[in-house]
Amino acid sequence: MKQKLMAIMVVMTIITTPLLAQTTPAGGPTKIGYTNVDYIISKLPEAKVMQNQLEVTKAQLDKAIGETYKEAQEKYEAYQKNGANMTDVIRADKEKELQNLSTRIEEMRNNAQTSLQTKQQQLLEPILTKVNNAIQEVGKESGFLYILNMDAGAGTTPIILFAASEENNATNLILRKLGVDPDKVEAAAPAATTPAAKSATTPATKPATTPATTPATTPKKK
Repeated sequence: MKQKLMAIMVVMTIITTPLLAQTTPAGGPTKIGYTNVDYIISKLPEAKVMQNQLEVTKAQLDKAIGETYKEAQEKYEAYQKNGANMTDVIRADKEKELQNLSTRIEEMRNNAQTSLQTKQQQLLEPILTKVNNAIQEVGKESGFLYILNMDAGAGTTPIILFAASEENNATNLILRKLGVDPDKVEAAAPAATTPAAKSATTPATKPATTPATTPATTPKKK
């Protein structure tokens, strides 16, 4: 479930301001830093809290849809069993009821996806703001003219394709600014130099998946 939710997750377009600091020593050389915002978010305690809240919400939505599906399935089975003995009026009424339940389940699925996406955006926005503020502070303190995000989002080409050294990798500075010890976080490779697939705990650019326990099909009338 975590991979389905968070492999979701993030709506990076919430950040509308460039991830950069616009101060540099007068007459000094241009200093451009880089980082990976998704990687940083994945290492924050707030990201784990967000993931847990999304999982709870998703489980509640799954339960509601599952109960409605069960009701529809039971009524469909009863219709199949007794349909031949029903009058035309009763049969038509039962078929209409089944069709209404099928429509209701589909609407619940769509509403669940929208609800989950909205909640994800609401939970993510303060995290992105916090990260952005830390980037601004690090940029000013370290004299960067720009701090670029090496990951532009799922399905896009990274902004930074090559970095000759780690000298201008601002990731650890930003993590420390956020109160995270970079020496204690787990990382298979330097985040800002290896455009890898997003972590299971990293918010993605896509909304969280629709309820996983929802049956793929809805009852069909005979």
